[in-house]
Amino acid sequence: MRLGHTVVTHRGVLISRLRLDAQLYDVPDPTPPRRRGPKPQKGTRLPALAHRVAAARRHGFQVEMPGYGGATRPVCVLSGVALWHTAGVAPLPIRWVLVVQAEGDPPPAAFFSTCPAMTPGHIVMAYLGRWNGEVTLEEVRRHLGVETQRQWSDQAIARTTPARFDLFSLVCLIGLRLFNSQSLTPQRTAGYPKTEATFADVLAAVRRHRWAGRYFVKSPVPEAPVELPPQDWETVLDHLSAAA
Repeated sequence: MRLGHTVVTHRGVLISRLRLDAQLYDVPDPTPPRRRGPKPQKGTRLPALAHRVAAARRHGFQVEMPGYGGATRPVCVLSGVALWHTAGVAPLPIRWVLVVQAEGDPPPAAFFSTCPAMTPGHIVMAYLGRWNGEVTLEEVRRHLGVETQRQWSDQAIARTTPARFDLFSLVCLIGLRLFNSQSLTPQRTAGYPKTEATFADVLAAVRRHRWAGRYFVKSPVPEAPVELPPQDWETVLDHLSAAA
């Protein structure tokens, strides 16, 4: 909640998950102008979102939410505006969104936005859009060494980290060109057959493409060339690009 106040202070918008037992309150009633003492910061407490699951199925509106693999699933959405409050922190105006599966799993989930004017659909889609950012952070850390640099100054880290993110974009752009030219295929193993290329496959394909054009050229000594069957060259390139 403190993060939400900080974001609002800097004129930003925070969208995140919300606990189903979060303490939500109504806005306080207007106080008489002559009433003395501090003004109330919150009104009556509202029912917890965990107790509104049945109401969401009955009165919520149904939408098609995108899922993994491009598939969609029907869900029921119930939303409202309230004050989120915990002890020691001023109430935070939010728009809460309760998403309930029409039938079966997954369990109900709740989200919120510090901008009460946002629509429920915009809030849910914005939260789902975080997946691309999380995958990018995971891939650049695992394959490009972000957060594992061994610099001794903050300035060096400030220079190398953006450069590695630029490298991630560059690898994806080159991989897209290789994919369009039918030169990029996902690497497969016996226990993990893949149908779509991951960033590791794209990185290996870019390495393979670069090394094939730079190092694997014709022998400079035509009198005594080193002959190697093409299939052996392909095997060497595949293993080197995958292990690099």
